[in-house]
Amino acid sequence: MKINETLTRQSPFQKVRDKISRFGLDGFLLALIAMIFLAWLWPTAGIQKGIFSLKEAANIGVSLIFFFYGLRLSPEKLKSGLSNWRLHLVVQISTFLVFPLIMLAIIYFFADKHNELLWLGVFYVAALPSTVSSSVVMVSIAKGNVPSAIFNASISSLIGVFITPLWMGLFLATSSGSFDLSSVIVKLIIQVLVPVVLGILLHQKFGWFAEKHKKRLRLFDQSIILLIIYTSFCESFGSHLFSGFSVLTLFVLGASMMTLFFFMFFLIRGICKLFNFNREDSITAIFCGSKKSLVHGTVMSKVLFHNVAGVGIIILPLMMYHALQLMAASIIAQGMSRQVVEKAK
Repeated sequence: MKINETLTRQSPFQKVRDKISRFGLDGFLLALIAMIFLAWLWPTAGIQKGIFSLKEAANIGVSLIFFFYGLRLSPEKLKSGLSNWRLHLVVQISTFLVFPLIMLAIIYFFADKHNELLWLGVFYVAALPSTVSSSVVMVSIAKGNVPSAIFNASISSLIGVFITPLWMGLFLATSSGSFDLSSVIVKLIIQVLVPVVLGILLHQKFGWFAEKHKKRLRLFDQSIILLIIYTSFCESFGSHLFSGFSVLTLFVLGASMMTLFFFMFFLIRGICKLFNFNREDSITAIFCGSKKSLVHGTVMSKVLFHNVAGVGIIILPLMMYHALQLMAASIIAQGMSRQVVEKAK
């Protein structure tokens, strides 16, 4: 009896970790903050150029991320998910049309020239595809339609290769008058789409490998993201681009990102009620349509903003949105799960 109690008793560290995880915080988010701090302390390593530089390693890592992503995608599962077309339309229109249009309206009325890179980053958040892993996890916790969540998050990632640069091209061409969209599309096709397609084609033979090692591959994905964030912030700190930002500005940015998440969350929920979606489909639409992908945002920033010194500033709104959406979505998903359990009693 005492042995069982000892085995089941949690250590103080485990208890703290469990409590933190309930609010969407994990080691990866803490590592993101650590990378920014490291870039502030030691920006030289991330700025250096050359064949064996950290930036080149990140470029190679980007292609590998999307290759393994394609390797995990089953063409059969994607085909079987096509039937629920109304749900798919709501998610994709919310992600790639409603989100950017709302942000364009906000920028038109509130943007100022003093924080152009931040506003560019905020619009970048709106133009990105939905996140895959966390969307599916949240839908699963909330007892939603998991197969449709997998389908929508996967399709969103593929569509984003083309739609995100189109939106950014429109925004940058309007604000600065110059943006070479064709070269960006070509680079994204080479660095992102080709590895994904290659992975999908090899799924039947090697898909088992990706499934068997998906935890290790997730760690690899996170390592590359941390590397991209480190090098991006190294450039920004090295150019002293953060010197003009106050604590109040960063606080307002965080509050704005949280407001944006909840606005889209309740807007999509209202749309689901309008179309009489059942509970499971509504959950899938809400979580997939309101979340944005940190993975795609960081890796695509290397192509979209490769000549911009302030990439760290541009992806700062995305990092804030990612952290805040995880915390908010985790609390909401667990609340929805408890409702199902209580009804079943």
